[in-house]
Amino acid sequence: MSTLQKNESSVISLFSGGMGLDIGLMQAGLNIQIGQDIDKACVSTMRLNGHSVIDGDIRKISAEEILKLSGLAREEPFLICGGPPCQPFSTAGKRLGINDPRGSLFMDYIRMIDAIRPRFFIMENVKGLISSSINHVPLSERNKENKDPRSQRGSVFKIVLDEFEKLGYTTIYGVLDAVNYGVPQFRERLIIIGSRDHENIFLPMPSHFQLHQKKDYLWHTLRDAIFDLENNPGECASFSKDRLDFLKMVPEGGNWKDLPPDLIKEAMGGAYLSGGGKVGFYRRLSYDQPSPTLVTTPVQKASMLCHPTKDRPLSVTEYARIQQFPDDWVFAGTTSAKYCQIGNAVPVGLSRALGQMLVAVANNSAIIKSKRTRGTDIHLKIQNAMSKQENTINGY
Repeated sequence: MSTLQKNESSVISLFSGGMGLDIGLMQAGLNIQIGQDIDKACVSTMRLNGHSVIDGDIRKISAEEILKLSGLAREEPFLICGGPPCQPFSTAGKRLGINDPRGSLFMDYIRMIDAIRPRFFIMENVKGLISSSINHVPLSERNKENKDPRSQRGSVFKIVLDEFEKLGYTTIYGVLDAVNYGVPQFRERLIIIGSRDHENIFLPMPSHFQLHQKKDYLWHTLRDAIFDLENNPGECASFSKDRLDFLKMVPEGGNWKDLPPDLIKEAMGGAYLSGGGKVGFYRRLSYDQPSPTLVTTPVQKASMLCHPTKDRPLSVTEYARIQQFPDDWVFAGTTSAKYCQIGNAVPVGLSRALGQMLVAVANNSAIIKSKRTRGTDIHLKIQNAMSKQENTINGY
């Protein structure tokens, strides 16, 4: 639990979405002073749940406006957090990277860090950012004299890190899987954490494991999260009749490979001859495993999320449970907008661990300072093994 005073734990949230990141930070003892988003459904969700929010395009919002509305002064916020839209860096699609107009929002996030100077920042994104490169700028538009990093060729990820370094922040980063932090879902996210005052920040250590002698520390499964909703799912999308007819033939934990061989080509259509494992086609989930990564809709052909035992997709409430939103959290908008808000969110368990790490660093309680040296190599081996097994630290 945080021992920080309220005026020492203020958070400014940018690109807040459905507030999954913010809820976890609040559970760690931090105070979300104000949120921001351009999406009307997300803004309504924040307001319905009692949170202050700036409604609008961050490119048209000044740091001074944010500070005024949050009641904070420059350098006073404990943390700025957020995840600039990740679509440009997805591992699917055209991968336009930072040259996609949405990619420029990274620079607006950095602009806010520069102007507000919080003690810490957290930036989260898809791991595809690490391998994204600037390679779509037409020769006629390149300008060697232009110092704007969006106009230069190279690694997008390196540019982001370089910009934070220019601001004088110490940064650490890594790809973390939410399942290792008590979330009933495999979900990898790139996390970048920065410290203005060069404090000893670190990536939070895992709390849950695939193998452990104590049940409380095992990965959480879909059964743990949603079994009680099986017959009372609430608001829910639906599969088309032809897809549902095929899904009814798929056993729990199966996918297209479990269809009768003479029907597979018909079921898969144009994807039949494509490469890859295609594991999301006609996928029926398993109660006894963590969920696959939630996407923004459970009914797309290549990324189906069919209930383990019922012939329907996961419901909105089941989505929220898997992402660990409180049961009384209210989502605004259409059914499609609700799935999108939840599917885009940072799982609460992962964000809580991030907040707990920062609170521990701020309280100087994150490490046992021991003079003992004899035998410590075994502790280092255990720690290194945990890091390699449960996180992709600085991974590519």
